[in-house]
Amino acid sequence: MYLYSGCQIAVSPDTKCFAVDWLGVEVTRATLGIIGMGNIGYRVAQRARAFNMRILYHNRNPRRKEEEEAVGAHYCEKMEDLLQQSDFVMLVVNLTPETHKLIGKKELGLMKPTATLINISRGAVIDQDALVEALQNKVIRAAALDVTYPEPLPRDHPLLQLNNIIITPHIGTATVQAICLMAEEVIANMLAALNGQPIPSEVFPK
Repeated sequence: MYLYSGCQIAVSPDTKCFAVDWLGVEVTRATLGIIGMGNIGYRVAQRARAFNMRILYHNRNPRRKEEEEAVGAHYCEKMEDLLQQSDFVMLVVNLTPETHKLIGKKELGLMKPTATLINISRGAVIDQDALVEALQNKVIRAAALDVTYPEPLPRDHPLLQLNNIIITPHIGTATVQAICLMAEEVIANMLAALNGQPIPSEVFPK
């Protein structure tokens, strides 16, 4: 939130000076709760480790002990425990019937009033009406969404009127290098299938 607002202040023609008491939120030594510790969630944990963050995660199954120890992650069997302890909650799950509106009014109410909710998975994982209410009433501090439902949101959607949210247009993988790597992976999978070989990135392994 402070980066976005700070950019606006820095370029505004009305800015005469910068406030000295304008303070953000520190991530170093904060608690990051990752919901969904697959390949992407684990890579997030690796990066968070560099900021000395305390890492909690909730997943259908815990990662191997050596994987947990490599990033200093602690497994929360109950998602509620993660929500109550985390300063930042990041959603990194697939959209399934089980994860549809996984985060609703109840879950938002369990979070710290100083917490930030981050969604890099799919928009429908969050009950957006509940999120609007939570942000308006300061149930949580802020949200950062790279995904919404639908995409883009209608121009009159209440999420677009709030000043404690950042929304980006689903650009988490939008780099030239990432797109090239994805294309190469698709080709490798196609060639393997055509040649009767094991598919390297099979979604539902037999």
